[in-house]
Amino acid sequence: MRDRRLPEGGKRVRGVTVIVQVIVRDNNVDQALRALKKKMQREGVFREMKLRRHFEKPSEKKARERAEAIRRGRKLLRKRMEREGY
Repeated sequence: MRDRRLPEGGKRVRGVTVIVQVIVRDNNVDQALRALKKKMQREGVFREMKLRRHFEKPSEKKARERAEAIRRGRKLLRKRMEREGY
């Protein structure tokens, strides 16, 4: 079996290791911090941290995921209807 350790600072998402890297240019730390926050937001790190603050029962998790799927489906349908001109 292969060694499955992650590189330092890496995160495994669906079997793929993702490493967030932000380059600081001209000692502009504020700009780099904004870029880092944007990348973390896009990857869902903040959302995952919020979910992991407290234990979520399997039944609650299933209900939440079902509700999210319904919400996504309705949003997709709304966008499709808007594009088609209804």
